[in-house]
Amino acid sequence: MITKAKKFIKKEEKRQNGCLSLIASENYVSQNVLKALGSVFTNKYAEGYVGKRYYAGNELVDEVEGWVKDLGLKIFDLNSLEWSINVQPYSGSPANLAIYMAFLKSDDKVLSLSLSHGGHLTHGHKVSASSKFFNFVHYGVKQDGWLDYDEIEKIAMAEKPKLIVAGATAYAREWDFDRMGKIAHQAGGLLMADISHIAGLIAAGLHPTCFEAADVVMTTTHKTLRGPRGAVIYCRKKYQEAVDKAVFPGLQGGPHINNILAMGVAFEEVLSVDFKKYMANVKKNTKILAKELQNHGLKLVADGTDNHLLLIDLSVLGLGAKIVEQKLEEINIITNKNSIPYDTRKPTDPSGIRLGMAAATTRGITAQQTKKIAQIIAQVIWNISKEKNLTGLKKEVQIIIKTLKPIV
Repeated sequence: MITKAKKFIKKEEKRQNGCLSLIASENYVSQNVLKALGSVFTNKYAEGYVGKRYYAGNELVDEVEGWVKDLGLKIFDLNSLEWSINVQPYSGSPANLAIYMAFLKSDDKVLSLSLSHGGHLTHGHKVSASSKFFNFVHYGVKQDGWLDYDEIEKIAMAEKPKLIVAGATAYAREWDFDRMGKIAHQAGGLLMADISHIAGLIAAGLHPTCFEAADVVMTTTHKTLRGPRGAVIYCRKKYQEAVDKAVFPGLQGGPHINNILAMGVAFEEVLSVDFKKYMANVKKNTKILAKELQNHGLKLVADGTDNHLLLIDLSVLGLGAKIVEQKLEEINIITNKNSIPYDTRKPTDPSGIRLGMAAATTRGITAQQTKKIAQIIAQVIWNISKEKNLTGLKKEVQIIIKTLKPIV
């Protein structure tokens, strides 16, 4: 390996092992997933689908893709006669765009959760390509941080969108997908569920499923599913041709077969008893983190959590999240600043800190250690204005980190 690249890898290994990642969209893959990603399948070009490739030498590739598709249906207990799956999207953003291309014409109306209220860029934010090609209108959450399904229904009946997106990147409560499906169909449209953050919880039976209500579903594979960076699209069988054509040749060229192989490895892990125990621990640790932060006087958006993430509301303290994120990183706790509903601060220095427990739980953090981390986070936030020395807190964090499993 080139010396410089080796150094970069070693330095990043050291960084990841030496910090506590509480970024809700991050996780750590297994050694087997890493091996698949670095396999010779990275060398193969495979435009097209199983049995319909535009290059020779794809017999094994066809086997791999077929195997991964079967596993992808199995993790959500889906019937292949009713559901189709596409495992080729490179990531969540192009996967969402492919769905819009498959189901909509230019300027068709879509109803989705506003970015400022917990939605995703690709759910029609003005800076995203999604809003440049399609006509997005948005719903939000109430002042208490919870979704208002009656209000969503009112908007849907007034706007008559062809597609409603149910999904978020920063919403800590459960989704009522059945209600969202009824709203979408009553308004004459279809329901798309973006479960990128909660897919692992759904697979483990720890969050209500979306598959009974949705017409199309997208999830990334690198968050709670603990796989490689990628995405999959599920759709009702009658929409398979439209979705497949939107992914290829509509949006992408040759699929990343090494990545697809790694998805299969991760899906096998999802089907294990250990994964269900892991997701239960993720949910338990997140609730512990939330309760302990509240016990230390911090306000949480929606007053808590039902999944793997939470949002600290700093607005009541008059603090910007940028300095909090920086101070936490100084003691090796990695988080991300995030807008909160009805935020009055700019997105580059918003009023929220988003925390997630999936990555830390992968490394084996305990309930007691989670309580301690919550206490430390609260200390940092309450003492920022006093500019207290953080050396002591950094040592406490390091004591915890040294007990955790290494990432490789």
